[in-house]
Amino acid sequence: MTFVRNNDYFCHSINPFCMEEDIDLLEDALYEHHHLVVDPKQSLVRIDKFITDKLSQVSRHKVQLAIEAGFITVNEKVTKANYKVKPADHISISLPTPPRGEAQPENIPLEIVYEDDDLLLVNKSAGMVVHPAYNHWEGTLVNALLYHFSQLPKNADGRPGLVHRIDKDTSGLLVVAKTEEALVHLARQFYDHSITRTYQALVWGCPTNTEGTVNVPLGRSQKDRRIVEAYPIEKYGVTPAKNAITHYKVLKNLHYVSLLECRLETGRTHQIRAHMKYLGHPIFNDATYNGDKILRGTVFSAYKAFVENCFKMIPRQALHAKSLGFIHPTTHQYMYFETPLPDDFQQVLGKWEKYIQ
Repeated sequence: MTFVRNNDYFCHSINPFCMEEDIDLLEDALYEHHHLVVDPKQSLVRIDKFITDKLSQVSRHKVQLAIEAGFITVNEKVTKANYKVKPADHISISLPTPPRGEAQPENIPLEIVYEDDDLLLVNKSAGMVVHPAYNHWEGTLVNALLYHFSQLPKNADGRPGLVHRIDKDTSGLLVVAKTEEALVHLARQFYDHSITRTYQALVWGCPTNTEGTVNVPLGRSQKDRRIVEAYPIEKYGVTPAKNAITHYKVLKNLHYVSLLECRLETGRTHQIRAHMKYLGHPIFNDATYNGDKILRGTVFSAYKAFVENCFKMIPRQALHAKSLGFIHPTTHQYMYFETPLPDDFQQVLGKWEKYIQ
């Protein structure tokens, strides 16, 4: 059965923990524990502001309350909110956790483009988080799946039906398993990199080569754990970074920006976003990877106003998971699905096409 529901649900953003080089994250039933080691080059700044900057999902008021209650220490001593952190300080933080337990079903709109007894394809809207995580236990794709489908199999992380994920502010296709057999079969295809996945991305500028491959390892930034960085072997040698390969093709050269098709050979976190930044062509309005600034064009006020208007039209990275191809777990037939660019993406693309005419 195929059915479509209104796709009007929106979730707020969260980010994973941003910590210094030494990280000690433990969990128990009552608290989230964080251990921050202040960078040697860190300037003097109030501890409440420092912690808020590093744990972006925690409010400054909550940090101040935790300091007053003695749940935050510096070098194993209680501190005050106006204490100014110093290089090499060890900061220990304990914060109450939201109630955990099983994710709860929620009546959230989904756009389902295909469904059979074994699997379904969801066209995820930008703004929807895929699975529950710290500070965001509700309103996710998993919550919606639990409402609309019963007895979904759980993956190794206990997440029902999920074989892969895409970022919160990336739109597009996700395949969801409805049976244990489908989960194993699809997961194996992702593991073997035999899944066909293409994305479309609006990026700043245009690569010199109209087609190419980025074969550069990716790993978490040592300065900001929210960000993935390229670690080219010729510069870093052997690193903990993971092999990552992205094939790209220029679909439209719009001078200041270009529309690319990106085909994933591997599936690392933020792979396309990090690889495009490495190429010098960040994804348009990708705040995490410097794409939310004017990187091509003039400094004239009219052009600046035009770009800022485009940013407002698509208040997220311009990245869409356009196609998925895989072998069906039961019929063993190759299946291929595509989705059109969402409205915000199409509007901005059209605006740039008119601008260069």
